[in-house]
Amino acid sequence: MQPAVMSIARTASRYRWTVCGLLFFATVINYMDRQILGLLAPVLQHDIGWTQLQYGRIVIAFSAFYAVGLLGFGKVVDRIGTRLSYAVAMVMWSVAAVLHAAVSSVMGFAVVRALLGIGEGGNFPSAIKATAEWFPRRERALATGIFNSGANIGAVFAPAIIPPLAVAFGWRAAFVVIGALGLVWMVAWLAIYRPADQHRAEYEEAHEDEPVEVAGPAPTWRSLLKMRETWAFIIGKFLTDPVWWFYLFWLPKWLNESRGMDLQHIGPPLVAIYALTTVGSVGGGWISSALLRRGYSVNFSRKTAMLICACCVLPIVFVSQVDSLWGAVAIVGLAAAAHQGWSANLFTTPSDMFPQRAVGAVVGIGGMAGSIGGVLFSEVIGQVLQRTGHYWVLFAIGALGYLAALGVMHLLVPDIKQRKLAQ
Repeated sequence: MQPAVMSIARTASRYRWTVCGLLFFATVINYMDRQILGLLAPVLQHDIGWTQLQYGRIVIAFSAFYAVGLLGFGKVVDRIGTRLSYAVAMVMWSVAAVLHAAVSSVMGFAVVRALLGIGEGGNFPSAIKATAEWFPRRERALATGIFNSGANIGAVFAPAIIPPLAVAFGWRAAFVVIGALGLVWMVAWLAIYRPADQHRAEYEEAHEDEPVEVAGPAPTWRSLLKMRETWAFIIGKFLTDPVWWFYLFWLPKWLNESRGMDLQHIGPPLVAIYALTTVGSVGGGWISSALLRRGYSVNFSRKTAMLICACCVLPIVFVSQVDSLWGAVAIVGLAAAAHQGWSANLFTTPSDMFPQRAVGAVVGIGGMAGSIGGVLFSEVIGQVLQRTGHYWVLFAIGALGYLAALGVMHLLVPDIKQRKLAQ
């Protein structure tokens, strides 16, 4: 290797992983702000007096407006760039998170959850766009797995930090403290991050294995919806995102209602589950990146990794039959880890199939579909629990979604590769 090339590689590998670190910490904050409601649900249910159905509809408020945020920010990030769009999104959702401390009714929580959803909709379109700009294809799934593991770390920190904070200072203080973290991140983001094309050598290295992109305007939603590749991503998100939301919003209630765990003891099982998801997120991204480095095609590498993850979810069908708390935690942890490994690869497919100027919009459309699925599944969950109080049906539905999604995606896109945009 020539010295100049070696210098470029060293510079690129150093700075692009700094970018990945910023994306990671943003996602940690995103999920701490998102998960706090689920962790405090038993306390809030006692203080405010909401029913299972009302709680489900508060979750629906977040899900519905998160879909709006994803769709809107998907277009915004393609138009104004990652740096500014990410900062705007962070300010919006951090302020909304703090405002939870100011409400004390079901309607009030529904409103602030809706505001939180709009702001948080900017996280993944911005992060996936940044990854597509900064990382070569062979590293994207790994980078996505690493920053997406921030969801898991946030979910680990949340049960370790939030219940003791709420016990010591009250649930309102917990919302304020966690919400304020995003404003600290936003200052660091604006100080550190610059667009990849301002670092020319690194940008060229990241895209040396891709076709030269034809300049043009950001595509319209209509043109993207004409393409099978868009629908493959939509289906993948619609069928599997709701399962993750079930884990995020209902696992604390499941541990409380089915396993008898109160707020002071619920932390260790949740920490264990979300610690496993960190391994799954990075491991799932590593699998496809390792296959690519060994010369396998993008299509084979991504789908093989997703198939492995889909199979690892299946044992959760039997979790309700397991008497041991930690045995059940291990099964749920495996399924949640497999979801995050699946997600690391699924999130990478838009940059595999579309030019950069379309990535944000496609991620936004697919994310919206996942949120719509979350809205529908949240209503199903609320109805099932209100009528039966049993979780096993919900776990069974979650177990089968991934294989169904992968099958439909393969039928729509037998070969993952970059296509020209529809006119």
